[in-house]
Amino acid sequence: MRQHRARKRFGQHFLVDRQVIAQIIENLAVARDELLVEIGPGLGALTVPLCARVDHLQVIEIDRDLVAELQRKCPAERLTIHSGDALIFDFARLAETLGGALRLVGNLPYNISTPLLFHLAGAAHCLRDLHFMLQKEVVERIVAAPGSRSFGRLSVMLQYRFAVESLFEVPPAAFAPPPQVRSAVIRLLPRPASSLTAHDEDLLARVVALAFGQRRKMLRNSLAGLASADQLVAAGISPLARAEELAVADYVRLTNSLPR
Repeated sequence: MRQHRARKRFGQHFLVDRQVIAQIIENLAVARDELLVEIGPGLGALTVPLCARVDHLQVIEIDRDLVAELQRKCPAERLTIHSGDALIFDFARLAETLGGALRLVGNLPYNISTPLLFHLAGAAHCLRDLHFMLQKEVVERIVAAPGSRSFGRLSVMLQYRFAVESLFEVPPAAFAPPPQVRSAVIRLLPRPASSLTAHDEDLLARVVALAFGQRRKMLRNSLAGLASADQLVAAGISPLARAEELAVADYVRLTNSLPR
């Protein structure tokens, strides 16, 4: 195969650092019979060692030019390639077909990481865990605590669905071509259904989006038309508070107090 040139439209930055690859695999601690799915295998830096550790690996790759190279590197009986876009991939159907919860891993394209994470949040019920390489800034936003400048819509909506943990940072030199930002690896563990207490998750998403859409405004202003000052007080929330001051549980409590 001729040398593959990274494509900007796919946000390709191929992981090449063997130490980083080994760290990701160590954190995965995968068993042979587990249902492992790699998103964006690229040139196969993670794919090849993962193929050696599981009975069968599933991968999702949007760049058709890379599929043949992946097939060459891993035997067909150990690898299934889904040629397509992870943003619209049906993870629930794959879990049903394979008969168990999926473990996801990948060096995600940074230009689609946020919409992809929201897509995966909707499939959290069929996932066991997720280990992803992301832009460091995105990881900081995901794991941010209330009251911090990084705490926002992404923090609330992903922390509602997952327990999140930043594992380690990765320098630009670990990739070819190197990105202009630092990266980090994050672990997300789906929360049990019993802890997902929002009565209307669509309304929760709307409340959070409105609150952070004008995050410097007081909630009595940013949520005007959806929640009155009296309704905020009744939910135990100060109308003078700003979006980043509320914890995930506060947003859930407020949502549950509003008429549907």
